[in-house]
Amino acid sequence: MMLLDPKHCADLESPSLANFGVALFIIVGIFTSYLPQHHRLISRRTSEGLSPYFVLLGTVSQTYAFANILTLPASRGNMACCSQISGFECFAGLVPIIQLGVQYLCFVFIFFLWILFFPHATALAPPSTLSSSPSTRTAVSVTAVCIGNTLLTFIVSLLVIYLAPSSLQAYANALGIAGTLLACAQYFPQIWTTWRLQSVGSLSIPMMCMQTPGSFVFAASLAANLGWSGWSSWGLFVFTGVLQGVVLVMGLTFLVREKRHKEGLKRIGSADSESSTGLSVVEERSEDGSQEDSGGQGQDERTPLLRE
Repeated sequence: MMLLDPKHCADLESPSLANFGVALFIIVGIFTSYLPQHHRLISRRTSEGLSPYFVLLGTVSQTYAFANILTLPASRGNMACCSQISGFECFAGLVPIIQLGVQYLCFVFIFFLWILFFPHATALAPPSTLSSSPSTRTAVSVTAVCIGNTLLTFIVSLLVIYLAPSSLQAYANALGIAGTLLACAQYFPQIWTTWRLQSVGSLSIPMMCMQTPGSFVFAASLAANLGWSGWSSWGLFVFTGVLQGVVLVMGLTFLVREKRHKEGLKRIGSADSESSTGLSVVEERSEDGSQEDSGGQGQDERTPLLRE
């Protein structure tokens, strides 16, 4: 149940065009920032390198973040006012919900691709090569927890909205705090996985490059729309931005090291090729000299032109 607040609706009738433009830019940025990760998983056709706990905690935290913005009284007030204001003003008031909705769907698609391209033992990739990969049981458990948590959150949110509307602020804050804690914890398994593999694997560095600074811009945009009462929504992205920066620095370090290693191997290969070519030339010249010596053996200035 959503109650109309005439004063709140009046505030929505004059949206800031600057804030609205920034908010739209962030929506496009959120969607674009996830595309490199989607492309990397689809192009590599394997989710190796993505920690199952990163996917699990990320999906659960994004579910809580989206439920938080949907149940937050300020957001519900914006939705209720849509029947009293113009379409543009309504859209401007719902921008925070759209932002978190886009982010939620983008991460859920990563979850889907992680399951779809989960590494299995094949003739080309026997079990011995997948010893460091998570087991199929882990993948099934992660899937069950994510789906079960989504359904449970949806049911509990409906119950609170219709049976205890006075507790919505406290419930939304609890969801925001839980989402923040899980989002922070989400990056520790990925940090460990990246460190253990000493490689980025299927983790997209371009995505991290866009999302690390984007998290702080996103937090500022949400704070401008929701104010301090929405701290449980925008605070999440401040913490995740810091941890994303850690993963980004680690990934860039490993990429630079891999590039230098490949360049070193290429130089060694070129040097070996040049030395082999030089030895071949020397051997050919030696063989030619031997043939000339054998062809002219016993002939000097005292050798008669005609032999008897």
